[in-house]
Amino acid sequence: MARFKRFEVLGAMLNGVLIPVFYHADSSTACRIAEACVDGGGRVIEFTNRGDHAIDVFRDLELHLRARRPDAILGVGSVGDAPTAALYAALGANFVVGPVLNPEVARFCNRRKIAYCPGCGSASEIAQAEELGCEIVKIFPGGQVGGPPFVKAVLGPCPWSCLMPTGGVECTPESIAGWLKAGAVCLGMGSNLITKELVDAGDFAAIAARVRETLEIIAEVKADLNG
Repeated sequence: MARFKRFEVLGAMLNGVLIPVFYHADSSTACRIAEACVDGGGRVIEFTNRGDHAIDVFRDLELHLRARRPDAILGVGSVGDAPTAALYAALGANFVVGPVLNPEVARFCNRRKIAYCPGCGSASEIAQAEELGCEIVKIFPGGQVGGPPFVKAVLGPCPWSCLMPTGGVECTPESIAGWLKAGAVCLGMGSNLITKELVDAGDFAAIAARVRETLEIIAEVKADLNG
């Protein structure tokens, strides 16, 4: 079961802003990537349910972080149905992220008090997700559904919405500032943050540095927004 309460997870997401997102088929490598993210200051980590036996890698990763990095908040991404969400919840997933909105996943996560961030691409989908109890809604694919202007447009009539773009978010001051100034509360970053080149090279120190630098950019942008 989840080690962190739903309100703790949501608070950590809002406070940290950055959500590193990755998948790797090798458990040892996945653990090293996650540790690098934590070393860089990324406390909330999303491991995606993509490859064969991904759930076995997640199990190893959760046990590793539980023992070595107990403050890390591990969640699962790319979940499209309730049975899959239940499997990962049984292994300790602290939050569930999906590429689409599935009401059955929302109901399951509500029963288990697990944060659910479904992927939405329209104002109507966002509203439906919120009616189902989703506090932070993933905007996916962020770049293709309209980028920062889409977030800003949605928040005009719906300023209460908490939106987390994933896809199209880059580790540059320009990209980060664009999303945060539009009103995004969290930023999901995958291959732009944890690059294939660094993973293949086994340069986990560079991954940690990249996470740290991205968090520094976020802090600078937030300071500018707060005056």
